Amino acid sequence: MSPLKISWKSLWSKPLSAALNMMLIAFGTGILTILLLASRQIGEKLENNSKDIDLVVGAKGSPLQLILSSIYHIDFPTGNIPLKEAMELAHSPFVKRAVPLALGDNYNGLRIVGTDSNFVSLYKLKTRQGKFWKADFETTIGAAVAKNEKLKIGDTFYGAHGLSGNTDVHKHHQYTVSGILEPQGNVTDNLILTNVASVWKMHDDHEDHEAHEGHDHEHHDHEGHDHEGHEHEGHGHAEAEQSRELTSLLIQYRSPMSVAMFPRMVNETTNMQSASPAQESTRLFSLIGVGMDTLQWFAVLIMLIAAISVFVNLYNSLKERNYDLAVMRTLGASRTKLFMIVIAEGIMLTLAGTLIGIALGHLVLEFIGSNQESGQAQLSGFVLLYDEIYLFAAGLAIGIFAAVIPAVQAYRSNISKILSKN
Repeated sequence: MSPLKISWKSLWSKPLSAALNMMLIAFGTGILTILLLASRQIGEKLENNSKDIDLVVGAKGSPLQLILSSIYHIDFPTGNIPLKEAMELAHSPFVKRAVPLALGDNYNGLRIVGTDSNFVSLYKLKTRQGKFWKADFETTIGAAVAKNEKLKIGDTFYGAHGLSGNTDVHKHHQYTVSGILEPQGNVTDNLILTNVASVWKMHDDHEDHEAHEGHDHEHHDHEGHDHEGHEHEGHGHAEAEQSRELTSLLIQYRSPMSVAMFPRMVNETTNMQSASPAQESTRLFSLIGVGMDTLQWFAVLIMLIAAISVFVNLYNSLKERNYDLAVMRTLGASRTKLFMIVIAEGIMLTLAGTLIGIALGHLVLEFIGSNQESGQAQLSGFVLLYDEIYLFAAGLAIGIFAAVIPAVQAYRSNISKILSKN
């Protein structure tokens, strides 16, 4: 009988003990797998979504909130900024490209983003079907939006006020799907893009509708003043144009000098604030990293306990099998063969637990990702990383470490003493 077969039968002579050791190793390995996959995917998403954006300009508030809402679209904006001041910054000699964003509506939780052709250039977007938006209320939707909402070219839908929920639907205008983007692997897969004017008109009409309903009874008693109302109508539209607002600007610098000059100019000479995606993303990842480090050390502790458990199991098993090993020696088995049998038991146990743990980690992360409310930061368990090979190496090392002392004892066992005692 081969040493591997002997090792396998020896392990499963005590199935409960073997299953417990495998479970401990699988639990620790599973946690490490989830952390490895999640941290890699989060890091890549942070980098892919902000790699060509040097600065974000928006209303004063939390810089991190401004970055999360304008680049990753997973938080509420800090407020709005005047269109006139935003355009003055956009034409600054320090700025190569300025991308306007107008947020405020959603469709089934997916954000409707008012922007212009600079957004297309910034993210290097291409259409898989149809074309980019041109007229008001035309939209170009991300690949994930089309797939999840089952939208196709020519379909229409109504947006809802706010960045989540469908309680306040804009029934006075409907959006039309004019194009579907190719999958980008970034936040644009989950966005609905249109022009800024569409967002403005949607909210202008919404406010006019509410005002009309609120004052309908007043107009009923003042029919004689219709001419005066028409005279002021033109002034109202002019004031509306002056009071236009954007949510934020995505900035690309023209030269390295802009890095030092432009953010300071924005923060000190305007009522707006600037936020660096690189700095805030690093800050965000460091905050996430605190929890990940804690879980990582917890998983390492579980793996250490598993190694001790395997060692105790093999040590006790060796004591019980001393006579059997001695008989094997008398039948011609070498010391090296006995050593390898015990080592093989430890490696089999830990590698089996490691394989189960890695598979479990992938399945758990896929379950978490499929139940995430936010599609912008969705995680997937169906991703294989090269670094996972280190988990196999760790399982192999734990198996050898736990089995080496019992294996040395089997190698040094005195056949005559063992046989004389039995």
